Amino acid sequence: QVHLVESGGGLVRAGDSLRLSCVVLRPMFSNYDMGWFRQAPGKEREFVAIISRSTGLTKYADSVKGRFTISNDSVKNTIYLQMNSLKPEDTAVYYCAADSEMLYSSNYRHYNYWGLGTQVTVSS
Repeated sequence: QVHLVESGGGLVRAGDSLRLSCVVLRPMFSNYDMGWFRQAPGKEREFVAIISRSTGLTKYADSVKGRFTISNDSVKNTIYLQMNSLKPEDTAVYYCAADSEMLYSSNYRHYNYWGLGTQVTVSS
């Protein structure tokens, strides 16, 4: 069963911007923590950003701090990841995930619902 649907990925040049969207299909997720993770070929899935939908608190990986912004639109039930000043090392499949236990965690193992991912490729 699909709970999260990502979109917005693509092929861009270094320095460009992209906005990823994650539509949350289940109303019961309204207070879950929502995270963005990414996985490059041959690498482990890594934390990008998290937002607490109940408090609005956000947290970012050091590698994206100041360039990426996570946000929540409760009306549209959508989580966004605005990515600016993209770098080739940002190339990966980006995944949206939900944590029903609301641990506000950067550990992907704590997330129990995942989307299928959207590819982001940044050329130099």
